Amino acid sequence: MNQQTFRVVVIGGGSVGKSCLTTQFIHGKFSTDYDPTIETHLEIIDTAGQEEYRSIRDRYLGLGDGFLVVYSIISRSSFDDAKNLHQAIKRTRTGNKAIALTVANKSDLDTERVVSRELGQELAKDFGSIYYETSAKTGSNVVECFHCLIRELRKSKKPEDSNNKKFDDDDLSEKEKTGKCCIIL
Repeated sequence: MNQQTFRVVVIGGGSVGKSCLTTQFIHGKFSTDYDPTIETHLEIIDTAGQEEYRSIRDRYLGLGDGFLVVYSIISRSSFDDAKNLHQAIKRTRTGNKAIALTVANKSDLDTERVVSRELGQELAKDFGSIYYETSAKTGSNVVECFHCLIRELRKSKKPEDSNNKKFDDDDLSEKEKTGKCCIIL
């Protein structure tokens, strides 16, 4: 069987929870978690959010197959960063449509929210992306947003061999759904 490999870039401003989302997806705990589905390998690039790493970040924009553009619901500046990052992805990926999700993290801190859900949904709509609210701390929607990105990436890639069976989460046993693998560059 041929395996598909996708490079996923987790990008956003500083302290929005990029590493925690990745740890939650990979390990299922408040850290960074990665949960690829069967016959898919992912390389997850967890970028630094600080401005001094911008040149490195921009290099990854051209390398990624899919993007999780993350902001914190308790930080308006991180939301503004997310908008700028969507624009940078679009600018960098001319002629090569990027698959990006808009991820509003820290939903467990809803009482401290400064960025409304509607504003986040509007941002996602403006860039043709799917919107998710997540909490790396509680794990809410973390696996779902990664799986959504994987599904979108699979839909966007044409199989090299038309005889290859397409897999869906429903085709997997519970044991297969829990397999995990991650490469962080």
